[in-house]
Amino acid sequence: MSDAHLGARRLDEASSPVELTDEPIQLSNRDPEKAGDRVDVRIRRRRLAVALLAVLALAGIGTLGTFGWRIAQQKDARIATPDQVAGLSRDTSERASSTADYLRSGLAADIELDSSFGAVYQDAADARRSVLIFGGTTLLWQPERDLESLFRLMADEAGAVTGLRNVPPGRLGGVMKCGSTSGEGGDFAVCGWADHGSVVLAMFPFRPVDEAAGLLREIRESVQTRA
Repeated sequence: MSDAHLGARRLDEASSPVELTDEPIQLSNRDPEKAGDRVDVRIRRRRLAVALLAVLALAGIGTLGTFGWRIAQQKDARIATPDQVAGLSRDTSERASSTADYLRSGLAADIELDSSFGAVYQDAADARRSVLIFGGTTLLWQPERDLESLFRLMADEAGAVTGLRNVPPGRLGGVMKCGSTSGEGGDFAVCGWADHGSVVLAMFPFRPVDEAAGLLREIRESVQTRA
């Protein structure tokens, strides 16, 4: 067959119409349905991530709001030293005043306070069970840390405070801890409280820890007020 005939034949074949079918034309070997599923999964994951971030943000705002509300509620604390409190009478003798001033000065040197106090209260039923209480008021960002600092100060002066544990702080909130230390005549209880406006420590000779904790709650509710 001549080259002319071959060329004509190829031209005829090239000119034949392309047959179209109802099947869609695919540009790759990927299954379009599976690809669509992967897109849906990515969208769902993105939406889930956004939702989780929103929840975390709200939780953070809620925590911050609670913290700020607690500070606003507790920061303006005031503490009085009345003549009578919780069945005890304030000891105004020279010896008691000197002891109270010593405790107050030691506290003020360790923690910067707006105001500080020290007092000794006598138990009419037993003079050995007098209560020594000292502390002060200021804005405290970390009350528990400052209370523990006060217990360390107590340990430096009178010996280690052992068995330190949290006890219920009562209606005024904050944190309250109690332990015991050794003194003349044996062990005695040491308890203290702290909130965002005050920090106080008290010593209870010849009283067990549980009794001292209850007595300090009673004293606190009588001497502490908030603006």
